[in-house]
Amino acid sequence: MRVLLLNQCFHPDVVSTAQHLTDLAVALAERGHSVTVVASRRGYDDPSIRFPAREEWRGVTIIRIPSLALGKKTKLRRALGFASFLFNCTLRLAILPKFDVVVALTSPPLISLLGALFVRLKGGRFVFWVMDLNPDEALAAGWLREQSAAARILGSMLRYSLRHAERIVALDRFMVRRILDKGIPEEKLVVIPPWSHDDAVQYDPEGRQSFRARHGLSKKFVVMYSGNHSPCHPLNTLLQAAEQLAAHPAIVFCFVGGGSEFNKVRGFAQEKRLGNIICLPYQPLDQLAASLSSADLHVVVMGEPFVGIIHPCKIYNILAIGLSYLIIGPLESHLSDIVRETRADGRARTVAHGQTEILVKHLRELAEVEITATGPKQSPIAARFSKAAQLPRMLETIESAAARADGQPIQTSGESA
Repeated sequence: MRVLLLNQCFHPDVVSTAQHLTDLAVALAERGHSVTVVASRRGYDDPSIRFPAREEWRGVTIIRIPSLALGKKTKLRRALGFASFLFNCTLRLAILPKFDVVVALTSPPLISLLGALFVRLKGGRFVFWVMDLNPDEALAAGWLREQSAAARILGSMLRYSLRHAERIVALDRFMVRRILDKGIPEEKLVVIPPWSHDDAVQYDPEGRQSFRARHGLSKKFVVMYSGNHSPCHPLNTLLQAAEQLAAHPAIVFCFVGGGSEFNKVRGFAQEKRLGNIICLPYQPLDQLAASLSSADLHVVVMGEPFVGIIHPCKIYNILAIGLSYLIIGPLESHLSDIVRETRADGRARTVAHGQTEILVKHLRELAEVEITATGPKQSPIAARFSKAAQLPRMLETIESAAARADGQPIQTSGESA
C-alpha cells in the first residue's frame, strides 16, 4: 500500500501533531507500506530552524517544502506563512503520483482540502485526521465573523474535505457532534484520541531530580503547564494565581513549550516582576519524561468556546506519568469526562476560568502536602489512551480505506462514533 501523509509538522519537530504523525508514519513503514510525508522545511514553533529538503528516515520518504518564515506575532503574518506553505504544497502535489491512501491532518488549517482534491484528481482514498476544526476555531476565537465571506468560503472548504473523506478520525465525542451537525454521515466517523507517548514517557525519578536541580526547582512545589500556549487555552486564571502567590516561598509555576502566547507569559512575569514563574522551551522527546516527572501538579487548560473544536492531548501523557493534575476549563468536555473517571483516586481537580481565588486555595492546600512523596500512581484508565491501544486502531482505519479502494469491504473494530 502506498500512503501519503500531509501535515506542516513532522519529525524532528516536537509539537504534538508532528509526534503523532511520526508515530503513524513509522508504524505504517514497519508494516511494509510505502510511506511518503509532505511537510514544511521550517520548524513549526521556531521557523528559523530548517530541516533537509528530502530525507529517507526509518523507511519513510520525507519531502519538505519551503515556506515564508514570518513567525506568529500577528494573525496576518501567521496567515501568510500558512498560505505560502499551502501554495508550495499544491505545486509539489501536482507532480506526485497517485497514492492508495492520502491522510491529511489540520496544520495548517484546511490542508485537508489539498488531500481531498488530490484523490479526486488522481485517485485513491482520503482519510481526514481532524486534530482541530477550522474555521470553527477561528470563529470561536473571534478571528472571523460568522457571516463574513471568508468564514463562508472556509466553511465550504471544510465541508468539502469532510464529504469526500472515506474515513474521518475525530478525537472525542464532542468533535463528532460538531461534524455530524455539518451533515456528514455517522458511518464515516471513528473516534481515536491522540495517544500518550508511553514508549518514551513514564515516571522518571532520576530525571525528575536532575531536571528540578538544573532549573532551580528543588524543594519547591512545581505547578507545570506544558505544551502549546495558544489563545484557545487561556492562561489568565493561572497567571493571576501566580501573581497572588508571588510571596509564597514554596510554589513555583513552570511554563514549558511554545506557541503564540508563550512570549506573553514571559512578558507577564517580567512586567509583574514575578520570580515564581519560569519559562522553558519545548523539550525533546527523549527529555519529555524527565520534564513531565518534575512537576508536582500539572495544569491542563481549555477555553470555554472550544469544546469539540480543539482537543488538549497533554492529559494523556499526564495520565501515563501518574501525577496529579488540575483542569481549568468548561464543565463539559473530553477533559471533564476523564476527570469524572479518575476523581476517585484523588489525583484530579477542576476550576472554571476566572475562579482565581478557588485555584489559589487549591494550590495552597496541595503545596502543604507531600502529594508525590510516595511516588506516582498511574490512572487505571491510562492504558486506554496509550500508544499501544490507539495506534493500531489508526493503522486499521487507514488500511481499511485502502481495502475499500480495492473493492473490498471495510472492516474496522474498536470505538466508533
